[in-house]
Amino acid sequence: QVQLVESGGGQVQAGGSLRLSCAASGRTSSVYAITWFRQAPGKEREFVAGITWRDGLAYYADSAKGRFTVSRDIVKNTETLQMRSLNPDDTALYYCAAVRGDSYHPISVADEYDIWGQGTQVTVSS
Repeated sequence: QVQLVESGGGQVQAGGSLRLSCAASGRTSSVYAITWFRQAPGKEREFVAGITWRDGLAYYADSAKGRFTVSRDIVKNTETLQMRSLNPDDTALYYCAAVRGDSYHPISVADEYDIWGQGTQVTVSS
C-alpha cells in the first residue's frame, strides 16, 4: 500500500508563491504517477499538475502552465508543487493522489487515482 501526506499550504496574497509537498510512503515502487488536484468550495475537483514517477514526465492544466512547476525526488519519495503568481482563483483544497501500475493511465483523470492524501488548504487573498 502507498500513503500520501501533503504539507505546505497556507495563506498568501495575490502574486505570491507557495510550495506544496507530498510525502509518499509504503510500496512506492508500484506508483505510476502522483498528481495534484484541487477543489474549491462549490466546484468539482480539478486536475492541476502531475508527474510520472519512473520517467519524471510532467503534465499541467492550462491554468497551471507557466506558473506552477511539479517535480519529484524518487530517493526521498516526495513530490513538490511550486506555485507562483498565485491569484484568488487558485484558492482551494489541494490534494496529491497516486495511481499505481505499469500500464498507461491518463494523468488528469481523477477517477484513475485510488490513493489520496488528506489535502492542504491554499488561500489567496486579493
